[in-house]
Amino acid sequence: MTVQECYAAMGADYADVMSRLRTDERITKFLIKVADDKSYALLIDSLNARNMEEAFRAAHTLKGVCMNLSLNKLYSSAAQLTEALRGRTEYGADIEPLLACVKDDYEHTVSCIRTLQG
Repeated sequence: MTVQECYAAMGADYADVMSRLRTDERITKFLIKVADDKSYALLIDSLNARNMEEAFRAAHTLKGVCMNLSLNKLYSSAAQLTEALRGRTEYGADIEPLLACVKDDYEHTVSCIRTLQG
């Protein structure tokens, strides 16, 4: 799988990230860091512990990483969850469908990155 094919499979914007990072090698380097990043695990752990402030920070970090790498599909779901968590002090049922979407998008994105790694 090429980097461009990986981006297509993830629902991401290859041309946009290429305009910033300039080489497939550099893009790959940062994609691998996404797959190893702990923000998603922190998000899940924080929500399970009902620590809404920490969950917000983790979702916000995930959103920023996705924006910088043009991972549009995961960015979109992370952004929606981030906004739902902004200023929250309590967990609500409205979080669950947003979290499910982030989970699906995250798992798909990481799967594509792992395939790219070989």
